[in-house]
Amino acid sequence: MESSQHDGPCQICGDDIGLSSNGQPFVACRQCYFPVCKACVEYESQVGTGACANCKHKYELHAGGHTYHKEEEMDDEHGGELRDEKNQQIADVMLHGQMSYGRAEDHDMPRMVQTIEPQDPSETLPISSKPGNTKKIHPFPYSNEDNHGDSPPENTWKERVVNWKMKQEKWHGRLPEGGHTNGGVKNTDIEENGVEDEESPMMDEARQPLSRKVSLPSSRINPYRMVIICRLVILGFFFRYRLMNPVAHAYGLWLTSIICEVWFALSWILDQFPKWFPINRETYLDRLALRYEKEGEPSLLAPMDIFVSTVDPMKEPPLNTANTVLSILAVDYPVDKVSCYVSDDGSAMLTFEAMSETSEFARKWVPFCKNYNIEPRAPEVYFSQKIDYLKDKVQPNFVKERRAMKREYEEFKVRVNALVAKAQKVPEEGWIMKDGTPWPGNNSRDHPGMIQVFLGHSGGLDAEGNELPRLVYVSREKRPGFNHHKKAGAMNALVRVSAVLTNAPFFLNLDCDHYINNSKALRESMCFLMDPIVGRKVCYVQFPQRFDGIDANDRYANRNTVFFDINMKGLDGVQGPVYVGTGCVFRRQALYGYEPPHKVKKQSMACDCLPGFLCGPSRPKKPKAKKSKKAKTTKPLAKTSSNMSASNLENIEEGVEGYDDDKALLMSKKNFENRFGHSSVFLGSVLLEHGGVPHSASPAELLKEAIHVISCGYEDKTEWGQEIGWIYGSVTEDILTGFKMHARGWRSIYCMPPRAAFKGTAPINLSDRLNQVLRWALGSVEIFLSRHCPLWYGFGGRLKLLERLAYINTIVYPFTSIPLLVYCTLPAICLLTGKFIIPTISNFASLWFISLFLSIFATGILEMRWSGVGIEEWWRNEQFWVIGGVSAHLFAVIQGFLKVLAGIDTNFTVTAKGSEEGDEFAELYMFKWTSLLVPPTTLLVINLVGVVAGISDALNNGYSSWGPLFGKLFFAFWVIVHLYPFLKGLMGRQNRTPTIVVVWSVLLASIFSLLWVKIDPFLVRVTGPDTKICGVNC
Repeated sequence: MESSQHDGPCQICGDDIGLSSNGQPFVACRQCYFPVCKACVEYESQVGTGACANCKHKYELHAGGHTYHKEEEMDDEHGGELRDEKNQQIADVMLHGQMSYGRAEDHDMPRMVQTIEPQDPSETLPISSKPGNTKKIHPFPYSNEDNHGDSPPENTWKERVVNWKMKQEKWHGRLPEGGHTNGGVKNTDIEENGVEDEESPMMDEARQPLSRKVSLPSSRINPYRMVIICRLVILGFFFRYRLMNPVAHAYGLWLTSIICEVWFALSWILDQFPKWFPINRETYLDRLALRYEKEGEPSLLAPMDIFVSTVDPMKEPPLNTANTVLSILAVDYPVDKVSCYVSDDGSAMLTFEAMSETSEFARKWVPFCKNYNIEPRAPEVYFSQKIDYLKDKVQPNFVKERRAMKREYEEFKVRVNALVAKAQKVPEEGWIMKDGTPWPGNNSRDHPGMIQVFLGHSGGLDAEGNELPRLVYVSREKRPGFNHHKKAGAMNALVRVSAVLTNAPFFLNLDCDHYINNSKALRESMCFLMDPIVGRKVCYVQFPQRFDGIDANDRYANRNTVFFDINMKGLDGVQGPVYVGTGCVFRRQALYGYEPPHKVKKQSMACDCLPGFLCGPSRPKKPKAKKSKKAKTTKPLAKTSSNMSASNLENIEEGVEGYDDDKALLMSKKNFENRFGHSSVFLGSVLLEHGGVPHSASPAELLKEAIHVISCGYEDKTEWGQEIGWIYGSVTEDILTGFKMHARGWRSIYCMPPRAAFKGTAPINLSDRLNQVLRWALGSVEIFLSRHCPLWYGFGGRLKLLERLAYINTIVYPFTSIPLLVYCTLPAICLLTGKFIIPTISNFASLWFISLFLSIFATGILEMRWSGVGIEEWWRNEQFWVIGGVSAHLFAVIQGFLKVLAGIDTNFTVTAKGSEEGDEFAELYMFKWTSLLVPPTTLLVINLVGVVAGISDALNNGYSSWGPLFGKLFFAFWVIVHLYPFLKGLMGRQNRTPTIVVVWSVLLASIFSLLWVKIDPFLVRVTGPDTKICGVNC
């Protein structure tokens, strides 16, 4: 009973009660166990009566450390700094060790000059999202100068709380004249002091949460859930009827349809139930600024590394990459905390020179954006906007500056376009750099690692003399005979390079065509990752993908609104959204394979001899340090002088004090190198949980080690790609990487700011879109056939059931293509053979069919209602689900099995046949042949032929055959309507005749042709003898 009272927040200030120094829940009063935090106890002891607010009993100091001690607060405030200093010393010593470019046996790790004082094993280093993660609590915003803890005040605790509430209301302008509340209690504190602390409201606001979870109104979500339950019940009765009423003369068709429908029902369940708890989120950027960016003080926002990946500049235009980089360099974030890394996995000199031009143009573009608060900060998008660019602009010289900047950007575009034109023809001797030396990356499959720092905090200044963010060009080493793992390998190389050079605790990854559309996007993510309560268990913050350049009708569902605005919101209410490959801010420690901090279980205050309600509180037991299975028993490190050599990392098998069990296991040199590779500088950076590089590191040393960590053989015999970084084994490395983090117990956050954080481009051509979907589906099949399949991986961990269902749905959806293709073929077969998959039904049985269709429509309508997705977007998604299912998904299943089981890597290439110039959406109408077009085209033809044959047969047999025909026609038209966008893309652009006219013309012409043969009066009709009269002798 006592322990239940202790659960929950502080009853005075609302903050978490927290833990004492030995890891047990903090208890202020041992008489009534009234839940109060340390800060309130301190305040009451200093300026109050020093008594419990509930039972009025004096607070006592216990030896067990459960009540408040002044020393405990000092330990809490300075413990993080001491631990950070300890980590820094470890990293410094590891840096000065001999650089190891081979295996562990080649070089010995130097001994650390480190003194470690034995301490309580329970005082482990907490995983935090910001440096100095201590609980800073502002006391009650009132003071009494006459009371200093020596004598009790005249007012009771209740009156003082009322006075505090009065002051809060006055600060917010809600107090009536006279300064009295409804209770008539006078605010004597304000009257006596005469003035109030103006900074207190701001500090109180800074203590508030940085984000808020907004649940959907019950009027919207409850009917949605009720319809889902009703749909499940209807499905049960529907399948009962279908199984108990087979079609005798079409048993094969009936059984095939039953199997397909059961698979569709299972797929719907996997897709539907992870959306059971959809939520929205709000962020408070003003509170973030109040807490971490105080006026006149250095910003305490966490540093951020930003990764941009590109491969082929001919397919990914350098101008797009340049605009992405420019939007990063101009982001609204402290410049000394932003570093941009551009990964050129194609080692193209064109990309290198384009980044050089970009760095020069950034010196003018960045100050222009920040001086005039430009949005968006990608110049190509900003100058092409068809809006009033003078809105909200009050500076007189803005127009002049804008015109000058637009001219500068046009000149920059000309220079980049000249580089592209020059790169069209490769010289026989290879590319030559400006200094006359050959370009090291002339052979894209055999070249050394390259790193070039274009902008740095010390040397990169803009036109106004201000510092610019760091811009680094990276091209990892490639040699024949090595598996470089495509994009996943390039991202892991960026993780290691950034850890050596800047080592920010968080990093954002973007595709080269995804620019920052909202300059405050990084701050939006920090509202979650730097929140001292929410952020501790957050591995990444995923933003929705938004796109430019898509046709108004979104013919091929490129916006994917249903997934980003419905499915992802539903997952955010479970364990978080899946990682979708771009627009995601990661916690570096989560990507290193660490588990989230475990929540300390509150132990009962009663003893074990009698029931809790009969026994008084017992002294909590001191937790014992857990020993790892691989750990060897060694003595604790003794405290030594700073000039004495401590034990080598090889002898530290139980780890260093101050780290949790996982990090203690990794502290040994052997385990570290087996996991992270042979780099002393990189291993030192891993120890710095809150980021930063060793103070004693020189730029030359760091660059040398950065080249080492991107070498081909660095990942050999390590856990990179298996447990650390981006996970290998699938072309959709994003899904697999996010799944591994969720399986360890991390959660993710879905952030949807009012202004889209990032925007990119999407293929609007039919063939390109199908090939994109093919790659996604192929990655899902590869995960299904790997050891990381969610059907069997991660059980016994911390992955929630609904989250597992969502991941299972992401890997099994390509297999829906097989029953979908069969089901779309059934209408044509039924029309051509005169059979049907359903027997003649009664009026009562028809209710189940009608109810099922109504529940399907109701589910879609209610989803659109709570998510805000339009009906046109929802319908486009349904259409492309069928188009992609019978084409790209089917080929992905075939290719996946051939690749995994037989080792045959089949690629589907696209060949352009023609294009139309001078149109913004010319690519939409461009025809590109690919084998993916064959299955949908075949389905269209056979269903159109089936419709013609069915109508002709009904006309031939009379009115009695029209009744059974309607069900078959409805079935066929369902297929044709869903494939209609595909038919439009297949036919291309018509000069004047709409596509729908052409379709109906062909259909009606076929019907009339068959009817003409049937009723043509000019045909000679030959009638034979009546066999009933004449018999066989006629």
